[in-house]
Amino acid sequence: MPMTDDGVPVHIIGAGPGGLATAAALHEHGISTVVLEKSPSVAASWRAHYDRLHLHTTRRWSSLPGLPIPRSYGRWVARDDFVRYLESYTEHHGIEVATGVEVDSIERHKGEWALHANGGRRLATPVAVVATGFNHTAHMPSWPGREGYEGELLHASRYRNSKPYAGKDVLVVGVGNTGAEIAVDLAEGGATRVRLAVRTAPHIVRRSTLGWPAQANGVLCRRLPTRLVDVLAARMAKVAVPDLSKHGLPRPDTGLYTRARQGAIPIQDVGLISAVRKRKVEPVAAVESFDGSKIQLADGTTVAPDVVIAATGFRRGLEDLVGGLGVLNDEGRPLAHGARTHPEAPGLHFIGYTNPLSGMLRELSLDAQKIARAIARATR
Repeated sequence: MPMTDDGVPVHIIGAGPGGLATAAALHEHGISTVVLEKSPSVAASWRAHYDRLHLHTTRRWSSLPGLPIPRSYGRWVARDDFVRYLESYTEHHGIEVATGVEVDSIERHKGEWALHANGGRRLATPVAVVATGFNHTAHMPSWPGREGYEGELLHASRYRNSKPYAGKDVLVVGVGNTGAEIAVDLAEGGATRVRLAVRTAPHIVRRSTLGWPAQANGVLCRRLPTRLVDVLAARMAKVAVPDLSKHGLPRPDTGLYTRARQGAIPIQDVGLISAVRKRKVEPVAAVESFDGSKIQLADGTTVAPDVVIAATGFRRGLEDLVGGLGVLNDEGRPLAHGARTHPEAPGLHFIGYTNPLSGMLRELSLDAQKIARAIARATR
C-alpha cells in the first residue's frame, strides 16, 4: 500500500471511532496508516462507559465508512455491541494499531511532525491526525470545600451501574445526557433517594416519535436558520414533552438550536420524564459548595447525600499535546477541524472534536472521508 510522498505512513493518534474511520478511509485511497493507541485495545473510552449506555444515534447513522453495524444489534446499539463493532471494523479494514503507545506532545521539526511518545520514542511523519476523543479528560469542578467532603464523591466516568448505590441517598450533579441517564439508572436500581442538581434547565427531546428519530431532525436542521429551528423545536416540545415545571424542571428560556450552538446538546429521554413525574428523580438547584457531610445548593437549601456523582462533563485534553502550536481556541478546541488544517500546522488534522445535533458518529464519518481525500490530493 502506498505511503505518503516521504514513504512514511500517516500517523493517527487514537484508536476510537474517529481514528479508525480515518485509517479505513485512507486505505480506500491506497494510503498506509499506523494508529497509535495508549490503551491495550481499540475503543478504550467506549469500554469504560456505564453499563446501560446505548447510542443516542441510530444504527444506520452511527456506522463508520466501509462497514455497516450489524442489523442484529438493533436500532439503538448497546455499548458492548458498539465495542464489538469497532473491533470487527479494525479487523475488516486491516488497520494497523500500535497499542501501548501514548503520544505526549507534537511539534514541528524540519518540515514534518515529530510525535514524542512514552519511553522516549520520537516518531516522525509528514502527516498526522489527532483523534484522541471528545470525552478525553474528566472535568471535576473545584467547588469550595470539595476536598473536605466526608461522603463519597466520584466523577460520572467512574460510574458503571447502580449496584454499589442500592439503599443509598445519591445526588447526581449535571443534567446532560449522562447525568440524566445515570439518575434514572440509580432510581431503577434501588437507590433510596436520587436528586439531580440542575444549573440550567435542559431541553428534552423524545429519542424517537412515531418511529422518527430525534437525530433525523438534527440532520435536517443543520443548514436552517437558528431562530427558525428554535421556534420549530419549541412547538414540537409542547406537543411531545410534558411541562415538568412543578417538578422543578421548567422549560428552558433559550432556544434548542441556540443552546446547541453554544455546546449544550438536548437530553434524549430514556426514562427521565417518567422518573421525574413519579418523583423517583428529584431535580434540585445547582451545587454551590461542600461543608463536611453537607452540600449547599444555589437556592439556599442544604442536602446531605451519601454519594455525589459529578456528571460534569469532559475536556478535550489537547493542551499538553498541541498547546504550543497555536492551533487551539480559548476553550481548548481545534481552530481547524476535519479536512482543513491550520495555516501554521500543514499536514496536522483533527477529527471528532464536535458534537452536533446530527450525531457525532455521523459527522466524524463524513470528516474521515474528507480528511482522506485531502491527504490523497496532497500526496499525489
